[in-house]
Amino acid sequence: MCCCAAQNFVCGARISRLEFKKEILCWRAFSGSLANYADNAHDGESGEDVPKATLIWRAVKLPIYSVALVPLTVGGAAAYLQTGIFSARRYLLLLVSSILIITWLNLSNDVYDFDTGADKNKKESVVNLIGSRSVAFIAAYSSLLLGFAGLAWTSIGAGNIHAILFLAFAIICGYVYQCPPFRLSYQGLGEPLCFAAFGPFATSAFYLLLGSTSETSILPLTGTILSASLLVGFTTTLILFCSHFHQVEEDKAVGKFSPLVRLGTERGSGVVKVAVATLYSLLFAFGLSRTLPITCILLCFLTLPVGKMVIGFVEENYKEKGKIFMAKYFCVRLHALFGAALASGLVAARVFQGYSL
Repeated sequence: MCCCAAQNFVCGARISRLEFKKEILCWRAFSGSLANYADNAHDGESGEDVPKATLIWRAVKLPIYSVALVPLTVGGAAAYLQTGIFSARRYLLLLVSSILIITWLNLSNDVYDFDTGADKNKKESVVNLIGSRSVAFIAAYSSLLLGFAGLAWTSIGAGNIHAILFLAFAIICGYVYQCPPFRLSYQGLGEPLCFAAFGPFATSAFYLLLGSTSETSILPLTGTILSASLLVGFTTTLILFCSHFHQVEEDKAVGKFSPLVRLGTERGSGVVKVAVATLYSLLFAFGLSRTLPITCILLCFLTLPVGKMVIGFVEENYKEKGKIFMAKYFCVRLHALFGAALASGLVAARVFQGYSL
């Protein structure tokens, strides 16, 4: 985490325009590609041409793939805490399969938003970039089939039918979220579906798969994995919520009533503040109830400056479309760091438990 963000947290001050520029510079040092992407994020709105490489980078949405990595890693860490085993081969197969599923979500979202007109002026839409809805559609469902085949293969190998059912439910959530005839995201139900898919369903399923052995094929769904999955679902849903800030007008025009269309961006910024506060309140409550190890609580609380950064950025820029575009990437950072801290805490608890024995 960059020094300017830490200073904002200590001082308790909101991020000013100058500090925002400093934050972008720090982010460039951390990842030059993403910084360049952010700097050019809305050049097209002022009539300037956007480089095709920038549009491709936007379409790929590489940082968003953390939503595949975090549930898997936290689920695997919870399984390691429970059993003391970890299969790198199974983990990698699940990771590739999960990435394919997220690819399907991203591509099919572009296809169906193209159909409704929501992406009419979205230059980074995959359909608009390649000029073919059919190619994007075929690529989307090829990714889904390959990804689900990998998940099913792993579940059969682990002998755990419960896991593949959980993963199937997660994929169904993704389908009804955006695909016809359901398109529940247009009714403002995307956030609860996202929470269920990436939280309780996916994280618990990965826990079951990575903790299964030939001797023990079914793990108990403990309070630890359920608590961890709720936190993962919470941070994932925050990404989705903040991804709508810059497109409220476009969503409203095509009848897509996301929570931010209903609330407005000003009240939406208040929701972000409450959501981040709730995340750390839940973490504290899980620590008090001992459903999560103390190592998780301590490490996750180290991400508080990032949570503060998300709140400050949204409060400062919710009226500025060209800047609020970056809100979802600040949420991605919180999601990734919080997930890493949570997983590390679970592994550390097992290690310390071994020392105590």
